[in-house]
This record gives sequence, C-alpha cells and structure tokens, in this order.
Amino acid sequence: LDTLEKWVTEIFSEIPNNGLPKPSFGHLTQPFDTPEFHKLYRVVPIRKVHSLTITWALPPQEQYYRVKPLHYISWLVGHEGKGSVLSFLRKKFWALALYGGNGETGFEQNSTYSIFSISVTLTDEGYKHFYEVAHVVFQYVKMLQKGGPDKRQVVWEEIQKIEANEFHYQEQTDPVDYVESLCENMQLFQKEDFLTGDQLLFEYKPEV
Repeated sequence: LDTLEKWVTEIFSEIPNNGLPKPSFGHLTQPFDTPEFHKLYRVVPIRKVHSLTITWALPPQEQYYRVKPLHYISWLVGHEGKGSVLSFLRKKFWALALYGGNGETGFEQNSTYSIFSISVTLTDEGYKHFYEVAHVVFQYVKMLQKGGPDKRQVVWEEIQKIEANEFHYQEQTDPVDYVESLCENMQLFQKEDFLTGDQLLFEYKPEV
C-alpha cells in the first residue's frame, strides 16, 4: 500500500484542481414529458423473442443511494415465489421471465431523472395476451403502492443482509476495472461510502 500510495502521489499530484463543482443538470426536469413517451411501441426483433418492457421516468434517485428505493422495489417486483407477478403469469403460460430495476448509472440514473423498467419475456401465448400481461404488472405495482413500505421493513432488512454477504464474499475483480469503478463512485457518494455506496443498503426510510 505504501508503494501504491507513492505512485499515485507522484503521478496525480501535478494535475491542477480547477475548484469547480461537478456539473448538475437537475434544472432540466421531466425530459420525458412528451406525447411520444406515453405510447406503446411495437418493435420487430432480430431474434425470435417476445418481450414486453414498461418504462417509468422518475425524479432523480441517486441522492438516495443509502436507501436504494428502486433496488427495493425491483426486489419486490422481480420476486419469483408464491403470489408474485411471475408465478401468476407462468401459471397462465404467458411468461418465462421477469426483470425489474434501474442500472443506477448513466442513462438510467443521473441528476435529471431515473428510469425504472419492468421487462417480461413472453411466451407465444403471452404475446397474444400482452395487454392482459401489462394489466397484471400495473395491478401489482398498484397493490405495492396501496400497501406502502411500512409492513415490509423485514424485506428491506433481508435485502440488506444479502447484499452485505455478497459484498463481503465477492471474488476479486480486475484491478483496472476496480479503480475505474472507485473513480466513478467518488463523483456520486460521500467519502466514507466510496467502496460500498454502489452495493450496500445503509438506511431504511419508508417515506423515500
């Protein structure tokens, strides 16, 4: 570590600091508030696959990285056990897989907006009933909204424990990729969270 610190000091200390804050585009609100966004688009795929993707444009969520509300919601939506959206759709033979979430970087999350998507891989029969599939997804989201997060703190704590275990027992990554990831984290998180801010859940805040 002493050698690495010496190298970093030698190589980077001469780079001038212009003292400017990082750019923010938070004043550009609701970039998707256009007639084109609120539409159903049919796209012919190259591969033989049927997929239904529903996308919401939300206010920017990166400030809530210690809570990770979108990660929490995607966990509930993507659950595959009894009573889940996917188990219901599988019983109907309408779907093979379901994924919900936010990439937490770049296009999907920034200082202007956050994207949340639910994508369902449909069977041939599911493709014929994709309106009903969409309706089921919206019903489930509405149910989560009505119930609120108060009764689900135990779910949040379960996610927190799983992510903590994955963090502590993760395999060593490529050093160059790791340094690149840390540099990105330095632009997003508080100093004490550079190593963990993109992976761990720290605070349970149901209002968020």
